Amino acid sequence: MQKTLSKDASSVLSEGQTLAINRKCAKFSKAHFLFFFALLIGLGLATQAQSDKYTQAMQKNIALLDSATTMDQLESLAGTFDRIGDAEKTQWLPYYYAALAQTWIGWMPDVKDKDANSQKINAYLAKGEAIQKNAETYAVENMSATQQMLVDPQSRWMTNGKDASEALQKGLAADPNNPRLYYLQGMSLFNTPTQFGGGKDKAKPLFEKSVALFKSAQPQPLFPHWGQKQAETMLAQCQ
Repeated sequence: MQKTLSKDASSVLSEGQTLAINRKCAKFSKAHFLFFFALLIGLGLATQAQSDKYTQAMQKNIALLDSATTMDQLESLAGTFDRIGDAEKTQWLPYYYAALAQTWIGWMPDVKDKDANSQKINAYLAKGEAIQKNAETYAVENMSATQQMLVDPQSRWMTNGKDASEALQKGLAADPNNPRLYYLQGMSLFNTPTQFGGGKDKAKPLFEKSVALFKSAQPQPLFPHWGQKQAETMLAQCQ
């Protein structure tokens, strides 16, 4: 009888200990859950804040790029976009806009060393394309190579001219509905002598397609939007 009571008491004690342990575990688990939940919320808010900061910086500087008219302004913006890209590390658009700002410089008649300027363009592009290659980066590749080719078209047609053409083809393969690529293709034909397969008549359908695609396009936030006015101006010159 004594042995039986002892066994029952031991059993009750074990169950009590188990209940106590379960309560402690429940409190411990709940505390940890709340901690990790708060941590996730904090990380989410920090990420959102960083994203908002990036978006605001890009919007501000894209607007400045749209209105920039001098070499100094464009050089400054190229550096700003480059720094944004270095800070973000995973975004290709800042490097794209750095390259684009440097490209606008390359079209200025005061820039004597087109090769040196194209090296800057290509350096920015290399950083952006290490993250993502796409139709927009190929468009800038085309302009960079075209600027180098125009230094001496006769001797550079088979080198820089070929690079420019290949960039267009890669861009069209990546996005056959990109209006900027048709504008650039039209510019190439517009400035090619008729005896070599160019001229207004050959360029006009490309400018028409570019304008039509611009009118139907729905650009994503922060994505490139330049080119429509240029395409419309060139189409008018082909009439």
